[in-house]
Amino acid sequence: MMTIWAQYMPDYVESSSYYTQGMGGGLYSGVTMIGLALLLLTGLIGWIVQNRMMASMKRFSATPAPMTGAEVAQRMLAAYGIRDVRVTHTQGQLTDHFNPVNKTVNLSDSVYAEASVAAMAVAAHECGHAVQHAQAYPWIKLRSEMVPLVNLGSRLGQIVLMVGLIMLAFGSGTTVAWVGLALFATTTLFALVTLPVEFDASRRALAWLESSGLATRAMHGQAGTALRWAAMTYVAAALSSIAMLVYYALIILSRTSGRRD
Repeated sequence: MMTIWAQYMPDYVESSSYYTQGMGGGLYSGVTMIGLALLLLTGLIGWIVQNRMMASMKRFSATPAPMTGAEVAQRMLAAYGIRDVRVTHTQGQLTDHFNPVNKTVNLSDSVYAEASVAAMAVAAHECGHAVQHAQAYPWIKLRSEMVPLVNLGSRLGQIVLMVGLIMLAFGSGTTVAWVGLALFATTTLFALVTLPVEFDASRRALAWLESSGLATRAMHGQAGTALRWAAMTYVAAALSSIAMLVYYALIILSRTSGRRD
């Protein structure tokens, strides 16, 4: 969710403190450290969650299931009477997704043709998104409606925010930076709206796996563990986006405070 320039912006901001000496530079540097601490903390959380998710997927990929991921997806879609969604294969690992535009459930190499608990869980989860669309689930409708705004905010917001921070470093006002931050905030809002969508898709997947009788009690528990850690990666991403937003807000606020001193 963060582009290359954003990754190196903290270094730029640190170096730009030269221009703020005598005008709140100490405060500027102090809140920068607080912001960096938040970024490091959320980065650590993301790293831990990602590793736990990968470990769960690897572990349960070795546990056999009665159907391949593709077969599970086709069966779940049929059970919900969804006949206009195709199950297709996509290259790569962890590239599984539901595309509402062309109405396809796209399953990766390790899911489509493999009969494992992990494949079963992931396939059912992606079909959970198809069910959400079919039943007009409010949160996924909101997320879809936000896409144009988020695309604009993620592209234009980064540019405007960078220009605003450069202007701050040279003593200009904060208006441009605040506008850039507001645009950038759309990506954070999108990350938060994504959370109920992902958790609900997993809930639907697990409920169907249980009601269909496809998974034994042990398999159901393992699928739940895999999907829980997968969902937590979205939580980690949302926390990282919030931390980035707070980081830049602290920089702008400290600069404003420096001008008042």
